[in-house]
Amino acid sequence: MSIYVSEPGRPVGTRLPEVFRGRRVGDVTELTESHRIDVSHSETTDAEFQQAARSGRHRAVEEYGAAAAGELKERRAYLPVAQICTPALFSLPATATVAEALDTMDEHGIHHMVITAEGNVAGLVDLRWLLSWLHESGANPLNAGFVNIELPAFLTASPETDAHQLARLMLAHQLNAALVIDERGNPTGIVTSTDYLRLYASAGRHEGTV
Repeated sequence: MSIYVSEPGRPVGTRLPEVFRGRRVGDVTELTESHRIDVSHSETTDAEFQQAARSGRHRAVEEYGAAAAGELKERRAYLPVAQICTPALFSLPATATVAEALDTMDEHGIHHMVITAEGNVAGLVDLRWLLSWLHESGANPLNAGFVNIELPAFLTASPETDAHQLARLMLAHQLNAALVIDERGNPTGIVTSTDYLRLYASAGRHEGTV
């Protein structure tokens, strides 16, 4: 699946791209003729198509993974983001303050935080951005709630996104992280520049051994 960038904005509702928002589809376990099917937009067609698309993507990733099992990750032509992302995610609601975010980051030793609004992904902030925002803000910026702050742009990708392509987009947008989102629109991990450094540092060790 492609990589998407969400523009800067306040954390109201969800800021995920439309493709990641769970579209309601009908139950296709038992088809009935209770209503006419609109061939231009059918709930049954939507559900069947989405299910086939998901199974096709996952099957392709599994088959490729098996074929490339003996090849170093960094040398593979296609490397799913799911194989290098960090599954641990920390989040705070948009009603939280900047001070709470900094305390949470310090407590867990992390540099990125997902901001949510009504249970939906509303943004992604990192420590560097927070410190820069504090420097540029006026009085009592630590007590400011995220709901009143324009959050930065952030990248989203799916588990089967090519990690090499994602790295190029991160560089192009000058962003050092991207959220990994499943087909239901839920965050399942995060990819940061540290993950790429770890990947290629490991490659350097392999070459040194050879």
